[in-house]
Amino acid sequence: MSMDSRALLSACVFWAVPIAAVAQTEPVIVEAESATISSAYAVGTADGATYVTIVNDSPGFGPPANAEGALTYSVTFPAAGNYDLYARFRVGPMGGSDDSFYIGNGFGDKVGTGQWVLVNQVDGGGFTTPADTVRNGGPATTNVFKWFRLTGFAGPATWTVPEGNLTQVFSAGGRETGNFIDKFAFGRQGSWYTVNNLDTGSAATGTPPPPPPPPYTPPGPPIATGKPKYLGSAHSPAQTANFAAYWNQVTPENGGKWASVESTRDVMDWTQADAAYQMARSNGFVFKWHVLVWGNQQPEWMQNLPPAEQLEELREWYAAIAARYPDLEQIEVVNEPLHDPPLAPANTPPGQSCGGCGNYYEALGGAGATGWDWIVNAFALAREYFPNAKLMLNDYSIVNDGNAVRTYVGIVKLLKARGLIDLVGIQGHAFSTTEPAPMPNLRANLDYLASKTALPIYVTELDVDGNDDPVQLAGYQKIFPVFWEHPAVHGITLWGYRPGHWRTAQGAWLVYENGAERPAMQWLQRYVRNDRAEVVHQFLSISANAPAGTVVGTASASDADTDTPFSLWQTEYSSGGIFAIDPNTGVITVADAAALSTVPKGTELKLFVSVWDGYQRSEPGSVSIEVK
Repeated sequence: MSMDSRALLSACVFWAVPIAAVAQTEPVIVEAESATISSAYAVGTADGATYVTIVNDSPGFGPPANAEGALTYSVTFPAAGNYDLYARFRVGPMGGSDDSFYIGNGFGDKVGTGQWVLVNQVDGGGFTTPADTVRNGGPATTNVFKWFRLTGFAGPATWTVPEGNLTQVFSAGGRETGNFIDKFAFGRQGSWYTVNNLDTGSAATGTPPPPPPPPYTPPGPPIATGKPKYLGSAHSPAQTANFAAYWNQVTPENGGKWASVESTRDVMDWTQADAAYQMARSNGFVFKWHVLVWGNQQPEWMQNLPPAEQLEELREWYAAIAARYPDLEQIEVVNEPLHDPPLAPANTPPGQSCGGCGNYYEALGGAGATGWDWIVNAFALAREYFPNAKLMLNDYSIVNDGNAVRTYVGIVKLLKARGLIDLVGIQGHAFSTTEPAPMPNLRANLDYLASKTALPIYVTELDVDGNDDPVQLAGYQKIFPVFWEHPAVHGITLWGYRPGHWRTAQGAWLVYENGAERPAMQWLQRYVRNDRAEVVHQFLSISANAPAGTVVGTASASDADTDTPFSLWQTEYSSGGIFAIDPNTGVITVADAAALSTVPKGTELKLFVSVWDGYQRSEPGSVSIEVK
């Protein structure tokens, strides 16, 4: 067992001894295995690290419910003050199924409390190169031990050690078996640590992040004003500033989830849902409810009710929404049916929380005769309570997965045959859009979904990662047009745009706290507002005897946007390859003189060309060429 001389740690029986003076910014290292390890955990070694991992996934994937499920440490700090928390861990080969664990929401023994914070979606991010400064996000992925800055991503914004109480209790707990925790570190807030600093316990030598650009207030109007499809965002307290200057559709991020509204039975809190609704109504934006039925963020009190009582509570939930918001345009009825149904995991002990799963799958009919009766019945109830709303199914990792899209289409067809569904939702999160450009598989699956369902498709929770501006910009340029330009996609909702975004650590936010815009946001506005160039029809002529390379003329285009630099001219389909076009200048030349010489004089040939205006390719336009 490895013990750091600056922080002697234990669990269950707490102890600590005085520590020697250290440099002011040396991190306090907490070796994961220095806790008293219960049978719920295993200690192993890999890649030179001694790690702790939970033996089985935590019951119901919930936080530690007893001392055996927790890793509890007594940490003695060198001085009072504010600290940031870092962790070194390895995410296993299952990626998003191997990456989560819990930390206490602040100092103190959290066993038997609800004061736990889930650390999740960390398969992407983290740092391994010794000289790299450890910030939120990072380039590391799976199957490698990496340092990850948790402050700013999950848990308290500040870990405060008061004067006269330098010894604090820190709590952690496992959740998924593939996550190997090596150590934690507390570093002085305001200092920045390299991987080497945290590996060696040395004073901070990292580079602070650059200051943000100057403050900016967008003038509006919303980006997609006047366009045939909407561009919206999730709405929450963190995602409110300048909302109406960018977006023309509103979805409550958490405010419409059942546990947010009715965490205590029959006590309703509509605060965040009301704020989102008023944002939509006061600006004439489309309002979409998120969400009626899901296997996450559901009231804890629902889990163990008898099925008949659960069904009655579901009816009350639907009725309460219908009464408060009678004019909902769109409703996500069931969220994540393939990945997170309202069913307690098989490893949930009797009486143990399933982590807000709801556990009312059987109350809605379970699998039943169709295999998806619970979904059919959820939609039938929605049609009963919301007869005028457009009803949507929603899930993630659909169009990036051929098996998932076929299963999804099957569910949509069941609902469509019963007249219960109007819209199809696909989330569009960053972890599902990693296919390299031009994303042929995603495009094919999107086409398949459109053709087989023949329903409007909405991208409901789009985000694009990138702590480095060029990375995020390239991601938006790759991903966004695929969805926006697809004729079956009728709208896109971003899952936030400001810090406080659920993928803040991965750099998915688009504007700084002070409103300054990142390059991806600047591009997004210019792209959506862009007016496509139009190829100007021209009449040209060429001698039938003209040799190869003879200039016929120059293609022309018009654009309502000023100062458009035309480029990447190309032929779309031409008269037997007789002509070619210069991609940079649009100059049309004879490419096949022999073929041209066989064309009867007086024949009018049509050459179809298109051009790039920096954001979109024009529709093909024709150039008439008479052979003389």
